[in-house]
Amino acid sequence: QVQLVESGGGLVQAGGPLRLSCAASGRTFSKYAMGWFRQAPGKEREFAAAISWSGASTYVADSMKGRFTISRDNAKNTVYLQMNSLKLEDTAVYYCAARSDIMYNAYYVKAAQYDSWGQGTQVTVSS
Repeated sequence: QVQLVESGGGLVQAGGPLRLSCAASGRTFSKYAMGWFRQAPGKEREFAAAISWSGASTYVADSMKGRFTISRDNAKNTVYLQMNSLKLEDTAVYYCAARSDIMYNAYYVKAAQYDSWGQGTQVTVSS
């Protein structure tokens, strides 16, 4: 399994941007499809965005489309979640997840499809 460490969370005003990073180690990062999920207090974990191992395919949840962008740099073993126009309801712990994969264009939207998870990073949006 790959080890994942998220960073970049914090307190941000509504309407502002924030970029999360997820650094991977332990295995060949380029052969992992990656995803971002989030969990707000009292709510279930929610899919945010996903990217294929190649970076050629991405998908963002409808509620975040147009505001969130997922990308990756395989040379740096890092996946990013750029979040713009943040809303109060974006407040949550954000987790990155990895799935060993060989499909060039495949991405995954269900938590159960991922093998490894990071510890999470808190994002708090204030008014």
